[in-house]
Amino acid sequence: MMRPDLPLEVTREVRDRCLCLHLQRAARSVARKFDEVLRPFGLTNGQFSLLISLNRPEPPRINDVAGLLAMDRTTLTANLKPLQKRGLIEVRVDEKDKRGRRLVLTDSGRDVLKEAVPVWRQTHDDLDSLLKSTSPDTLREGLIDLT
Repeated sequence: MMRPDLPLEVTREVRDRCLCLHLQRAARSVARKFDEVLRPFGLTNGQFSLLISLNRPEPPRINDVAGLLAMDRTTLTANLKPLQKRGLIEVRVDEKDKRGRRLVLTDSGRDVLKEAVPVWRQTHDDLDSLLKSTSPDTLREGLIDLT
């Protein structure tokens, strides 16, 4: 039963206004789509993002990747394990600081990314075309502003 101090209008206000709700719904929908198209490569959308973040001239430190992906270090470490098992990445001791670890994208990891990137691009083009009320660049800029 509805209480007078929490009317249905408040529920509707949250439904219509809540950025968190709309971002979560959109994120889940987009994540499902990318999971679907990346499945033939044996990747999830999160694994793709992690691998592509390692495609740099110098292997990044774990903390740098965790910051980029907005993950805590323990979550990132857990996400690395299946990629290590598949030989897509290696975790190496940082030569400059023996306490640190660097994440190395292997040739096998690069091969998987090379195959997956065209599918990722096409999926992005498809999603971008669905945005009717704003441009994809404006949406990305707004999301970056929030982070």
